[in-house]
Amino acid sequence: MSSRFGTADLLACYRRGVFPMGDARDDPNLFLVDPDLRGILPLDAFHIPKRLKRTVRQEPYRVSVDTAFTRVMEMCAESADGRESTWINSTILNLYSALHREGYAHSVECWEGERLVGGLYGVALGGAFFGESMFSRATDASKIALVHLVARLIQGGFALLDAQFHNPHLEQFGLIEIPRADFKKRLAAALVVDADFYSRSSPAAGSAGSAGRAGDGGSFTGSGAVQRITQMS
Repeated sequence: MSSRFGTADLLACYRRGVFPMGDARDDPNLFLVDPDLRGILPLDAFHIPKRLKRTVRQEPYRVSVDTAFTRVMEMCAESADGRESTWINSTILNLYSALHREGYAHSVECWEGERLVGGLYGVALGGAFFGESMFSRATDASKIALVHLVARLIQGGFALLDAQFHNPHLEQFGLIEIPRADFKKRLAAALVVDADFYSRSSPAAGSAGSAGRAGDGGSFTGSGAVQRITQMS
């Protein structure tokens, strides 16, 4: 891929249903992926396992949004048990950090005190959110981040949550696989939706008085996030 590949090119890729990956963390080159089967998490059928519902409501971590985007990416790129190598290289890190500064890429973070213990990041375009990667350094931290993300997407009027590939970890949430052609039809419909990643009109939203933009604390309490999702499903 050309070294001149920038954020406008990246957004164009997402609009046509493809996304970049790196061969390895230490290899700066990128390649485009267009899977035959696409994993998605249906927002109207998102399932929260019963035990996780209890945990989310207990709020073991402070949840924030867009306060540590690049750090989340760096944590996703780190080696961990069961994931000794990752595809997030320096080119990906710089490209998505630039996309975040332009307002298209977002992160959800889970904190234990001042320690970042879990999170995820992805790209929002129209009514589509493309999940890129997630990490966890404490029990259920990435799962809690995902629940808060889904509550936010539902509240904001999003129509599609792309998980890219089949992932056994996501099956518990209702992940399905659909053919490429079906995904691209759903994507075309989602891209024309005027969704808002920062919507705060829900009575289930938490922390009154927050700004509702970057660093707003996540918009939802744990109970509020669960309630918003169960209202939809």
